[in-house]
This record gives sequence, C-alpha cells and structure tokens, in this order.
Amino acid sequence: MDKLKRRSLKVLGASLGAGAFAVAMEPLRAFTAGLTLDQFLRSHFRELDPEELKDLLSRLEQEASEKIGRPVTMRADPPIEGVQFGYALNLSVCVGCRKCAEACHIENNHDRATNNSYIRVLEMDQGSLDLERGNADYDHPVPQPGKYYLPIQCQQCENPPCVKVCPVEATWKEPDGIVVVDYDWCIGCRYCEAACPYHARRFNWTAPVVPPAEVNTDQGYLSNRIRPQGVMEKCTFCLHRTRRGEMPACLEACPTGARVFGDLADENSPIRWVLANKRVFVLKEELGTRPRFFYFFDK
Repeated sequence: MDKLKRRSLKVLGASLGAGAFAVAMEPLRAFTAGLTLDQFLRSHFRELDPEELKDLLSRLEQEASEKIGRPVTMRADPPIEGVQFGYALNLSVCVGCRKCAEACHIENNHDRATNNSYIRVLEMDQGSLDLERGNADYDHPVPQPGKYYLPIQCQQCENPPCVKVCPVEATWKEPDGIVVVDYDWCIGCRYCEAACPYHARRFNWTAPVVPPAEVNTDQGYLSNRIRPQGVMEKCTFCLHRTRRGEMPACLEACPTGARVFGDLADENSPIRWVLANKRVFVLKEELGTRPRFFYFFDK
C-alpha cells in the first residue's frame, strides 16, 4: 500500500482505538468495494504526472458516460497562476429565496432525494449574529419582517482547520485559495466535518442518486462529479466553472444581485471594490480561520 495511506491509517487507528476505528472504516470498506486494486493504490492526485491524470480522467469520463447514457466531460482544470478567488455577499439585499441553494444542488449533482446543497440559508433576527439561533428550516414567504437572511457555505479559509485534521491528506488548499477534496482518496472518517466551524462539509451516507436526464455532464474531478458513498464533499466555488472565467452557479441564480465573486489579487475586480468601499466582516473571526468569504450590509 502507498506509504502515506499506510502511515495515515495506522495513526488514525491509534488515535481512535480499535472499536471506533472499525466504525470509522465502514465508509472506506463500502467505497473500496467498487475499486480495483490499482485504482485504490494510485498516487495522490497532486503527485500524478500528466499521463496518469489523463488516464484517470478518461476512465472516469467513460464510466460516467456509460452510467447515464450521455457523454460526460471530466476535467481537472488547474489553478490560474496569480489568481486568488474570493466571495462577498450583500446581506442588505438577500431575501432568503434559496435560489442559490437550488442552483448549487443542480450544478453540483447532489443527491436528489435529500435535496442537499452546499449552501444553508439562515433566517436571522435583525441585529443578531448568533448563528446557533438562526433558522435553516423556515417554510414561509420571504422576506419576513424583522428578519434578514444569512447564506453560509464553505468559507475557503486561509487557515482551514479541516485540512489540518485530515489523516490521509484527502483535502487541501489549492494555490488559488479553494479548499478541495479528492473523493477517491477520502476514507470517510469525518474529522474534517467535526473541525469545520461553519458546518460546511457534507457526508454521503448513501451513494448520491441523480436521474440520468438531470445529471450535469460538465464535470470536474475535484468539484461536481457524482461522489461515491462514504466520502466528504463541500463547496469549491464551482471551480469547474470559475477556473474558466465563469461565475459560480449560485451567483448566477441570485435574483437580487447579492453575490459578488472575483479575484482578490486583481485591484480592479468587483470584490476588491467591495472590500475597499464596504464595511465587511467574516464569520467567527475570533477563530483565526481567515475566511475568503465576506459579508456586508449597505448601511
């Protein structure tokens, strides 16, 4: 077995104890049951040479195409040199419609039965930033008097606690600031889920089911391809789109223009204008995670 995997699993077993380790490995057993030995023992994504990466994408592309009966494009777009992605959200104009969450659900091939999304929208009392009191399950016309709406997704932290706790290096921060997950490398221990203070990680208890006609066939290896059972997943700022100069799906779906996305390294970008001209804040600043997701009010 690859040295990193062997060492990491040994450390994980020692830290959890025999009983807990056996429970933690259940998702791994379910996942590896569908893999060949070569697939399971391949090199880490960041260590693949161009030919190995090409073969991997070709295999996944063929498998996905055969499964849904339509051509699937599988890419692994690299970070754009010099680009540092960031996101900002104007809470003064967000109306809590959840169109962003719906677009995320469709774009990223989430399980249809659970109506999953990487975005939670909290209905908050005006004047409060107590996230624990926010209501993510509201079911009434919006916006409501005396309320404002706080969408939360992965904050793409500069100092991501989720990365630090992963025992097999299945999650890492890319040079453009996006924190990614290699679904083929993840062992489903859920340490990252526990470490994330924003509740931004999702775990696949069952294999996601998307009707073939509804599958988004424009897929990225580290983003919106359909994930296997027993792995963690998260928002990637739609890197399969944004690394090609497009906007995230949630931004395009927002009916009020509350969302601003761009390159933090470009002083002429819209997000740099927001940072320079608005009173912005980040969630749970005291934790030192240094999010790249900013919030602001008009007044």
